[in-house]
Amino acid sequence: MAQAWRCSGLRWAADGPVLVWEGGRRSALSRGKRVAFGVGEGGGRTCVGARGHACPLGAAVPGRSTGARCEECARLDRAHSVAADTLADDPRPYRVYLAWFGPGMTKVGITAVRRGPARLLEQGAVCFSWLGTGPLMAARRTEELLRAALRVPDRIPYAGKRAVRAVLPAREGDRAAEIAGLHARAVALDGWPESLTREPFRPVDHVEVFGLSGVPAAVGEVRELVAGGAVSGELMAAAGPDLHLATAKGIVVLDTRLLTGWGLLPGGGGEFAVPVRAVKGRAAAQDGLF
Repeated sequence: MAQAWRCSGLRWAADGPVLVWEGGRRSALSRGKRVAFGVGEGGGRTCVGARGHACPLGAAVPGRSTGARCEECARLDRAHSVAADTLADDPRPYRVYLAWFGPGMTKVGITAVRRGPARLLEQGAVCFSWLGTGPLMAARRTEELLRAALRVPDRIPYAGKRAVRAVLPAREGDRAAEIAGLHARAVALDGWPESLTREPFRPVDHVEVFGLSGVPAAVGEVRELVAGGAVSGELMAAAGPDLHLATAKGIVVLDTRLLTGWGLLPGGGGEFAVPVRAVKGRAAAQDGLF
């Protein structure tokens, strides 16, 4: 029987996206590569634990969960995150940014300076610009100020991001126009913390990095993996955690967060046998494609 591998998720490296596996093995995801694997028979999806520690219960988790953690491990993981505001004394510098995912979809957020643009790549930001740099709590207060004053959210649903990737403006300047206007309004606001240094508008575009130029619209999205299932397709683009795979039915998006917690096996065929839902807004009546 073939050895089962357990995926730790997708990471963005300097030379592109890679799948990371328990034990440290990494699989580069270059465009044109065939992504093919099977899901172990008779097993289930189990909690991936928290903060580098295994789940003490080995709890089962739903196939549709993008977090792959049981309730207790999810609580522990979030309790030590920047988003939970429990790291007020963190001495490292942070950056505030504006990120654009498509027309009408801009968010404000923060990330550690040491991470560079990794957070933006992980979220699938089509383009972004830094707004300011400073201590964590100053960055957090600025984020809240901009959310209220500019009426921009700190989260964009992935369904919305996926829906517009095939119809993005062709020119970089057009893709940056929305955050250019918001950046100008943001730096003109009063109330910024004195310890946060404002940064000029310098848009960074990820369309070529993601491979989105010319990629057809997706016809479906993988809903979940199932025991005994299989996935196979040619990688056309990768944005955030999403892989856009060319299959016999058209482009299908696989959110790699659905892979964690499963035992995966090498796959060599062209079989695609997992539940897939039709992309919202397309002319399709069926609940699933496969």
